[in-house]
Amino acid sequence: MTPAEPPRYGSGVREEASRWLEQARADLDAARRSLDAGIHYLAAFLAHQAAEKALEALHIEKLRQPPLHTHVLLDLGAAVAAPPEILDRLRRLNPHYAVARYPDAANGVPARMYDAAIAGPLVDAAAEVERWVTAESTPAR
Repeated sequence: MTPAEPPRYGSGVREEASRWLEQARADLDAARRSLDAGIHYLAAFLAHQAAEKALEALHIEKLRQPPLHTHVLLDLGAAVAAPPEILDRLRRLNPHYAVARYPDAANGVPARMYDAAIAGPLVDAAAEVERWVTAESTPAR
């Protein structure tokens, strides 16, 4: 391995991917709980995080490479050959990595910019991404 070449995972790839997917599911659960609690900006951010970590899990498993160092969901989706309907969900989720957290990105206070009508579909989109990743990760029998 040269310094410019990323390390490749060996036999521990499934374990590493499993950890990423487990955290993606925990983030999705936290997004749902935040939505139920009326903390909509947090639900939106956690939905983004759930999708990102699920895609990282699939990247590790399929490509046997370390996670990409990006929060751009469309780049992560392209890397794992996500189908158009998943790319559409990623397109919807992508802005909320920053907009849900930073007043300058939201042009206002994120806590006041989100409601259930905005956050709910984002949580649903993240759940669809997680289901697709799970299906893609399951070995054919």
